[in-house]
Parts: sequence; structure tokens; C-alpha cells
Amino acid sequence: MAVSGVALLLFVVAHMVGNLKVFLGPESMDGYGRWLRSIGSALLGNEGVLWVLRIGLVVMIVLHMTAAIQLARRARAARPEGYRARRPVQGSYAARTMRWGGVIIVLFVVYHLLDLTVGVLNPHGVHGEIYRNVTADFQLWYVTLAYTVAVLALGLHIRHGIWSALQTLGVSSARVVRTAALGVAVVICVGYLSVPFAVFFGLVR
Repeated sequence: MAVSGVALLLFVVAHMVGNLKVFLGPESMDGYGRWLRSIGSALLGNEGVLWVLRIGLVVMIVLHMTAAIQLARRARAARPEGYRARRPVQGSYAARTMRWGGVIIVLFVVYHLLDLTVGVLNPHGVHGEIYRNVTADFQLWYVTLAYTVAVLALGLHIRHGIWSALQTLGVSSARVVRTAALGVAVVICVGYLSVPFAVFFGLVR
């Protein structure tokens, strides 16, 4: 769970940095896409390294989900007999909705791939014209809304994941744990949401 979570977090951060290139204009963002597709082309051909990264990402997602299912089963097995009277769980909203947040994120990833990678759900949908695909997308209020819900679910998921990881690593200060987890989650949410809202409100055209 921890190893796959760290790998996925690194991808999320790298992907966010790439998304922010929309603020530098079409040439910067489209050029970034061309660069990604051409990495290692002499050895693996065009998009070869990109496909290796995609496969690795899928493997990490499967491992992460498998670990989550295993932990849930162990938790149930540790308490086969239900509580007669159960007090409300004292925990954060992120912790209580971790599984549902994961489901929302997975469903959104499928949509996101069909939208901006495959292009079949994108209003513009031209391969290689990343900037135009992105700006066409987020002019639509329902796409911006769906993206916002998914990013907020991701932020809650990351906040609780980092909080759990730091506690597991033995960080004893509750304030440090809360601040670090919340700080990373807020940066990621703001970074991702700045793109659709900039397009939606006409700051990026």
C-alpha cells in the first residue's frame, strides 16, 4: 500500500507540473507532449517510454487497490462478530470516505483517458493538440464540475494517505503530521484546479 501510494503520488505531482504548462501557452504545452512521446525513441521507438510508464502506472494502481482490499478483509476478519453498540468513529472525513474516494478517482481516470488521451470524449479531440483539447474541455461547466469533484476526492485521499504514512514512519508530532498532509493535499488541489477554472473563467483561451 505504501510503496504503490508513493509511486502514484509522484505521478500525480509530475502530471500536475505538466498540466500547469497550459499557462505558458499552446507551444509550451504541446511541445511538452511531443517531448514525452519522443523520450527514448532511439531505443524503444516513439512513445515507447511513455507506454512503459503507463503500464507501470496501471500496475501501481492494481497493487494499491489490491492492498486496500486485503487490508479491508483483514480488518473484517479481526472482528468477525459485529458490535452490539458502536460509538461513532472519531476520524477525519477523508478517513471515513477513503474507499469511496478511491472509487471516484478510478472512475474519473477512465473518463480522463477517454477524454484527453484517446480523445473520443473531447469536444476538440485532435491528437497532439493538447492545449486546444484542454481549453475545449473546460469551457463546459459539467466537465469542470466533474474534474473538481475528482480532484477534491484526490486531495482527501492524499491527505489521509500521507497522514497514515507519516504515522507509520514514526513521526510523533500530530501537528507536523496534520500540517504536512494538509499542505501537500492543498498544493495538489490548487495546482490541478487552477487549470480548469482559468479556462472556464476565460483567463486561458
